Amino acid sequence: MQANSNRDRVRVARRAVNGILLLDKPVGISSNAALQRARRIFNARKAGHTGNLDVLADGLLPVCFGEATKFTGFLLDADKTYRSDFCLGQETTTGDREGSVVFEGDVVGIDAVARVIERFTGVMEQVPPMHSALKHHGQPLYKLALRGIEVERAPRRIVIHEIRVNQLAAGILSVDVRCSKGTYIRTLATDIGRALGCGAHVASLRRLQAGPFDVRDAATLDELEAEALQGFACLDRRLLPIDRALAGCPTATLTADEARRLQRGQKIQSAHGGRAGPLRLYDPEGGFIGVGELSHDGMIAPRRLVAQLDVD
Repeated sequence: MQANSNRDRVRVARRAVNGILLLDKPVGISSNAALQRARRIFNARKAGHTGNLDVLADGLLPVCFGEATKFTGFLLDADKTYRSDFCLGQETTTGDREGSVVFEGDVVGIDAVARVIERFTGVMEQVPPMHSALKHHGQPLYKLALRGIEVERAPRRIVIHEIRVNQLAAGILSVDVRCSKGTYIRTLATDIGRALGCGAHVASLRRLQAGPFDVRDAATLDELEAEALQGFACLDRRLLPIDRALAGCPTATLTADEARRLQRGQKIQSAHGGRAGPLRLYDPEGGFIGVGELSHDGMIAPRRLVAQLDVD
């Protein structure tokens, strides 16, 4: 009798991989699918990504392995930069090329675009689109939208730091947008199209930067799979240190005793000064310990710490 293939399959133990991988996600798959494929390539025990990219979008997707997953929130909160092509002359139900056209207008010129773009920088309120992963009573909005259901969405405060116009040709407006977390480029395209009076939707979207990271330093899944043939040592050279995710955070070097106390969950009196807020913490040898929170009274409390083999 043939043995059950599932029962007899040899299981390969997952590796304890720690670090940050800069992945260039392709168009056509979800961020989670890209994450799972990268995790399989590295044979990593634990992984998480740091900001969803639509299926129709490509570009930078930082992937955190192991202990780095404790710090994904810092990258989720970071500013992002996108390059997008807006198709002028048509507004769609989804804000991108997959939706049905609901309005058509005459394409305007570059002078009109330049005047309108100025209105869309700075602090503003933006209503999230129905075709998004945000949830309403536990249901993703896009699933409700696919059933023809629309619910009220509260506007969210966002910041558009800069919109740079690259070119306008044949009704396609190419822009680079540097913005805060929570910004929907599809909604931005729709709002700009309405302000222009001609309608607009996203034809393409690529994430160029996330926090301190740049897509020019990222690897594609195909590149990773090719490198995997050379062994894990080759792949692991792609990994960045965990503390690179916190590049904009002030640092503090602790004594050996201070480090031990923090690792036990205790607060310590700070001799490092500075403003209240998060701190990158290092031991006397320069090893990254994690993130602490400096309070106004000069105390440092542990916030997110990397696992330690020995805290005695």
